[in-house]
Amino acid sequence: MDYALIWAILIAVSVFAYVALDGFDLGMGILFPWIREEAYRDRMVNSVAPVWDGNETWLVLGGGGLLAVFPLAYSVLMPALYMPVIAMLLGLIFRGVAFEFRFKSKANKHWWDRAFMLGSMVAAFSQGVMLGAMLQGIEVTDRAYSGGWFDWLSPFTVFAGLSVCVGYALLGATWLVMKTDGPLQQRAYEYGRNSGILLIMAIAAASVYLVSSFENVAERWLTWPGSAALWLVPFVLAIVGGGLLTSLTKQQEGRPYLWALGVFLIAFVGFGASIFPYLIPFEITIWEAAAPDNSLVFLLVGAVILLPIIFAYTGYTYWVFRGKVSENSGYHE
Repeated sequence: MDYALIWAILIAVSVFAYVALDGFDLGMGILFPWIREEAYRDRMVNSVAPVWDGNETWLVLGGGGLLAVFPLAYSVLMPALYMPVIAMLLGLIFRGVAFEFRFKSKANKHWWDRAFMLGSMVAAFSQGVMLGAMLQGIEVTDRAYSGGWFDWLSPFTVFAGLSVCVGYALLGATWLVMKTDGPLQQRAYEYGRNSGILLIMAIAAASVYLVSSFENVAERWLTWPGSAALWLVPFVLAIVGGGLLTSLTKQQEGRPYLWALGVFLIAFVGFGASIFPYLIPFEITIWEAAAPDNSLVFLLVGAVILLPIIFAYTGYTYWVFRGKVSENSGYHE
């Protein structure tokens, strides 16, 4: 049995679960500058208050799993990405503190709102920068990082960081469509349409850049007929993107968030297919980075026990706090 591949799939699932769940509450902070009314901001925060901290479980699982299961990849990625990783963690910490204090410190609420915005934007931007740095390649010599402190910084990684901010804003807007009503929901429809169009354009631009700039990626996507299956990805992305924009235009409530997740999933699959089987493109494969099989089996036993529990309590939390968040009630009331 290929335990390294199984763990690569589990880590990928954890990363996508984090994006799907923590993405929309980071999106709340990213949308704050465009929604200045205090009552609306309180309602936005109350819509994610019961679940935001539990959503970050998946970040811990993904990062911890990478260290335990793919130690070589972890030892290369961390030195290469120290600065954006630290920025992300500081942003998440700042946002978490501001999340609670904005309801407690009435006199300084405007400052905590700014902290919530800044923390959300820094965390989202840093995650995009890390994604861009991985896609553009990390310099490796003798199984160790051999680049400089700022190799992670380039026009492409900045573009990737901004794109992730736009994507999280889309998730936040579609979450608000599902959880609110009235004028706030109408504005969420507008923000969802705008960010959805921008995100689809960003995914297309990033794809063109990768194919035109990296020989390995171009060979994978442009070699016929081996690339025939891969060309289903942009086709499906066009369908899902059209579904997203249509559902927002028709002002459906539950579907826009699911369509938005579909856009993220297709992009996730497309970028993953561009670099597979490399964990550090195009230097270290999944199998080269993996821990010994006996360690992978031992950890897999724990994962088989813990993952259903995590899914169960996450699902239960969302079920308990389902429905609309009204103007006069909320988690902090």
